[in-house]
Amino acid sequence: MAKSPDPLFDVTKYMKDMDPGKMMEEFSKMLKQYHLPGVDMDSLMASQKKNMEALTAANRVALEGLQAVAKRQAEILQETMNEASKAVDVLSKAGSPTEVAAKQAELAKDAFERALSNMRELAEMVAKSNEEATSTINARISATLDEIKDMALKLKQPTA
Repeated sequence: MAKSPDPLFDVTKYMKDMDPGKMMEEFSKMLKQYHLPGVDMDSLMASQKKNMEALTAANRVALEGLQAVAKRQAEILQETMNEASKAVDVLSKAGSPTEVAAKQAELAKDAFERALSNMRELAEMVAKSNEEATSTINARISATLDEIKDMALKLKQPTA
């Protein structure tokens, strides 16, 4: 079997350069200009940093999934081209028109079943990647809501 082609570009290289810490540092500097009474800026910034990290992780998972799907598609294309070449060879060696027609039907059925299997495989790869990315975001949303609730309760406490 032929080696699959290398991807045109590696998206994970670009994702490595994205630093949520630096982004939150800049955001923190901007927010500290405003003095909001009763707001724990450190807690707010820590929460937002976690949000950015979760988003970055989810994007990384999604992009890695996309790369895996693209790689598999390239492999499928290579396999399909090899199978098409074999099919032409088989058909050229078939004898009577009846044998050719029977062989064509058999090859078409095999190709259809492989295509369905490949589509199913790709759909499962995409679904798995989406599920992992969504799970990361959902977990962070839940944690963020808990953090907001805790901050609100701290603000609500009466001052003596």
